Parts: sequence; C-alpha cells; structure tokens
Amino acid sequence: MDFKDQIKMLGDRVGKLKAQVNTEEATKNAFIMPFIKELGYDVFNPFEVTPELVADIGIKQGEKIDYAIMQNGEPIILIECKHHAAPLNVNNASQLFRYFHTTKAKFSILTNGIEYRFYTDLVESNKMDEKPFFSFDITDIKDNQIEELKKFHKAYYDFDNIVNTASDLKHTNELKKLINAEFASPSPDFVKHFARQVYPSVITAKVLEQFTNLTKISLHQYISDLITERLKSALTKESAVVQEQDAALAPEAPADPNQIVTTEEELEGFMIIKTILRQKIPVARVTYRDALSYFAILLDNNNRKTICRLYFNGTKKYFVTLDEQRKEVRSEITSLDDLFNYSDALFKVIENYEKAKEIV
Repeated sequence: MDFKDQIKMLGDRVGKLKAQVNTEEATKNAFIMPFIKELGYDVFNPFEVTPELVADIGIKQGEKIDYAIMQNGEPIILIECKHHAAPLNVNNASQLFRYFHTTKAKFSILTNGIEYRFYTDLVESNKMDEKPFFSFDITDIKDNQIEELKKFHKAYYDFDNIVNTASDLKHTNELKKLINAEFASPSPDFVKHFARQVYPSVITAKVLEQFTNLTKISLHQYISDLITERLKSALTKESAVVQEQDAALAPEAPADPNQIVTTEEELEGFMIIKTILRQKIPVARVTYRDALSYFAILLDNNNRKTICRLYFNGTKKYFVTLDEQRKEVRSEITSLDDLFNYSDALFKVIENYEKAKEIV
C-alpha cells in the first residue's frame, strides 16, 4: 500500500472514530500518533519521536511540547496537539512559538488530529510565522496535498527542498482563499475591475450593485461551463477508447472477401488450439473466422470473444492474444508446436470470458 492510500485510510478512520474520542490524550493516541507513524517515524523510539520534549525558556521552566520528531539528536519538527474539537489559532500555539525560537527545529505543526497546520520562519529568521505555509483536513485531504505532505516523510525528508517550495505554497494557499472568497461574495474592487471593461460609463453605486450580482452569476456559470467541458472531454476520450477496443475485436473487412485464403497451416493451428482448450471447454465452442491479415479463433462464434489470433501470412509467424485494454500482445513463433507453450494464456482468456458471463 502506498503513502497516499495509507493517509486516505487514516483520514477515513479519523472520521469514523472522532465521536468516540473525548479527550486530548485520546486524540493523540487515536489520531496523531498514527499520523506520525504514517510519516515513517517510529513513535516508540525516543531517538525518532520524543514525547513531551522539555526545554527551559527563561522564566518558563519545565514547559513541554507534545512531540518532537528527531534527527541526529536534534528536533526537526515540533508538534503541538489539541483535542479534535478544539479550534486551531495563534492564541493556542504559544508554546510552539517559544519552542521554535529556542530549538533547532525549522518546522512546527499545530494539530487537533483532524486539521494540520505547518509553520516555518519565512517572514523572520528563527521566528515562527503567524500564518501556516501548508494546511489540510485529513478527513478530506486532496491528492496534491498528499504530495506536499509526502515531503515530510522520513524517507523523503529534505529540508532545502521543503523550504524552497514553502513560500510558493503559502502564497498559493492564501490566493486560493482570496479567490474562493471573491467567488462567494465579490468585493467592490473585484467587481469594478471587470465592470470597467464592459460598462462604457461611470460606475455608480447602482451600477456597482447591478454588476456585483452579474459578476457572481458569471463566475458560477463559468465554473459550471468549465466542469461541463471537462466532463464532455472525459466522455469523448472514453468513447474513443471504447471504439478503439471494439475495433480491436472487430473482424477485418477486406475490400474483396475472395482475397481471403485459409491455409492448411492456419487450420492446423486451429486444431492445436482446440486440442489445448478441450481440457477446459467443449471443443464445439471453439470456432474460427479468417480475415485478410490474420486468422481469428473465437469462443461461441462471437467476434467479441476473441480467444487468439494467428498471423501466419507474413515472413514471420505470430501468436496473438488481447490484453485487458483489448490491445494485441504478440509472441513470435517458429513452428506450430510453439502454440503448446501458450496453454496458460489460452486458459486465462477462457477463464476471463466465463467469469464475465457469470457476472452478467
């Protein structure tokens, strides 16, 4: 199971269990420790994960941070935990701010086991930013967020790589929030930007009110049209794939059917295939149809149930089956006896057709 699947499964588990998790300590055990484990760290090894890390800070003696992920004896990531129902904000992250300043850790996480907020020092060196550069809800995590999270996995952790992308990630997230806010409720400046380009006169209060509504409608229609186009494009591609698959299964249609010559070698090959398949099915179910460039062997005389194809008309001879995408899988043979080497492949084809019939 890959990292994405593991994180998705954890998110599902968190969503199902949160109603039964009633304390901060239970949140740590049920949600946050499994999360650290999925990042590749041994939560039971204090050389990798130190719980309740203590660092005396001025008059603040004996303060503890919930978890510190360690590397070479030094903390690299600090984690402050809250109960899953508790909101996350700067006010309840005071310990993170203090510890970030006094340790060598360059990343910190504020979490309630559902939402995770990642911080660093983009604004002022060695001082934790007030805004996270990366955040997500593990019960609704997106694929692109999983790719960013993967950078913190023990196997992929690279400080320079994360820092180089942290700034762009932070600004991108902030821009997305602004765009979402404008789409939900367009601001006057946003509306004026577009209104001035389509309205030939002065933007009065009444015009601004009119264009605020028009802008909101236009944005929603644009998104709707965009989704519709994406769906149409996906359906077109799917249709093309189906047509390609059907073409692969369809018999060849030569301009002149009289050009087709069924050779003794093809018939002998057919008899060998029947001999092999009689171990699995009645031989009466195995039929053939010859085409200009290949000799098709079918199940139940059905073009959509191609067992194999024999290409015996060229200088080289090929035994061909169709894969799950209906693409030809070619194997060169030097003699008809070589066909016996493909018994397992033939049995598999029959097995797949029989299973499909049972499902129907």
